[in-house]
Amino acid sequence: MGKVEKGVKCIIKGCNQQAVRSISYDRVVSAKMNAEPSRRGYLCATHYRDVKKRTKQDKKLEKWRFMG
Repeated sequence: MGKVEKGVKCIIKGCNQQAVRSISYDRVVSAKMNAEPSRRGYLCATHYRDVKKRTKQDKKLEKWRFMG
């Protein structure tokens, strides 16, 4: 049983919603989100969607970098 299942809160400052996903804290920082320092990035559905949108271009460039 992980921390998300136990009911941990979102780490974004000012958000008190339940976390639905756990990602690397470095990804949260690279998305320039206003997060509290933590080992993992526990995010609610809204903030997880924002992180995905903000890091989409970075992931695409990394993928191209390692192709052929």
